[in-house]
Amino acid sequence: MLKLGPVSFDAVPPAALAARRAALGIAVWILLLGGGVASSYAAFGDRNSAFEANTSETARRDAVRAMPFDKLSATDKARVESVIADVSIFRRMPTRVIDCEPALYLFLVRHPDVVVNIWEIMKASRLKVRQTGPAQFQVTEAGGTVANMEILCSSRDTQLVYGEGTYQGPLFARAIRGRAVLLLKTATARDADGRFHITSRLDSFVSIEPGGIELLTKTIHPIIGKTADNNFIQTLNFVGSLSRTIETNNRGVQRLATRLEHVPPPVRTQFAELAASLGQKATAAADSDKPSGDETAARLQGTSDR
Repeated sequence: MLKLGPVSFDAVPPAALAARRAALGIAVWILLLGGGVASSYAAFGDRNSAFEANTSETARRDAVRAMPFDKLSATDKARVESVIADVSIFRRMPTRVIDCEPALYLFLVRHPDVVVNIWEIMKASRLKVRQTGPAQFQVTEAGGTVANMEILCSSRDTQLVYGEGTYQGPLFARAIRGRAVLLLKTATARDADGRFHITSRLDSFVSIEPGGIELLTKTIHPIIGKTADNNFIQTLNFVGSLSRTIETNNRGVQRLATRLEHVPPPVRTQFAELAASLGQKATAAADSDKPSGDETAARLQGTSDR
């Protein structure tokens, strides 16, 4: 059996299930990107406050300044600016650090359907993500959400995503439509043992159509932020667990790759090859830490001479 570490998916009391599903439906734009790459805390400002969720105007202005507008086409820039100019909900997710290989992190951020398909196999989520284009994905969630997401910009330390979606569930008489911009910033640090630690900070701008935000304010607005935070943190933990599993059960992860039926075959192959490569790297690193035969003999001789 393939073990992916301590990944928890909290049970929800029946009485709160409808509201929580609705919150998840609205927050799905915020939750799509998960993952982290190692970093120094200084990359994201004050170390004591960086790990808390933040909805302040200061954080929002900082997020806007970090937007890679110079790397966007005129059309994409206009789409992003239209959301920022009419934002209904802004939230900076809690910053988190995980132990993860940077190559794996970047691959999973660019292919969120791989993560979600693994969850489907584990029967751990009802979320579905299907690739519809080179950098486009359709997201559906059983609670009532359908969204189309597009990665507008992707580099080693910056991912910018634009999305449009609709939520229609039992708590509202009509469908609620919205648009979102997600900015994921990461930085990478390597410790003395050669392991990578990855810090992730996700800023989310959500624009709800006129009338929709009033419904949210009266019903589930307070739940949305906590739901988004929790799912973002769990996703990061999962990515870290997957990275460690590749080190300890590489063949199992390669077999898992062949079961990803909802991922395009080329992506499935890339995932398997990446797992194999990282597995070989982990094995080589472990072997390099072992003393050679000559070193062992010398240590034994030194012991016997005492």
